[in-house]
Amino acid sequence: MWLLAVGAGVAESVAGAIVAVGDGISMSALAAQLAVRTLVYGGLFVTIDRYFRRGVPWSRYLLAGLLGTVGLVSLVYEPVTWLARNDLTHLDWSAAFLISAALRTVHLSALLAALILSFHPDTNRWFRR
Repeated sequence: MWLLAVGAGVAESVAGAIVAVGDGISMSALAAQLAVRTLVYGGLFVTIDRYFRRGVPWSRYLLAGLLGTVGLVSLVYEPVTWLARNDLTHLDWSAAFLISAALRTVHLSALLAALILSFHPDTNRWFRR
């Protein structure tokens, strides 16, 4: 589930970059943002692949702590603030919105499932072995 969450984050970043290019964002700003995201997603992938999958105990606390707090807030902050300022009649039902909404839904669902499954009794046994 953690890999799905990170993969959905990567897909969401790519889709957002495509929209940003269409909106005329400066290439240097886009490159800087993508560089930071690449480092973050790369670090998360290494943590999941090399440590979490092998049952290294600190990795699940790191993933749950970082992605369960910062990651979760970053996923819900934008939609919640948008809803606080607008109502559903202002939704832009474009293809870009639908793709973004679908990716965000997969991303959020995978994150929540990974958080729950990371502390499941079977997972606890895996990390104690």
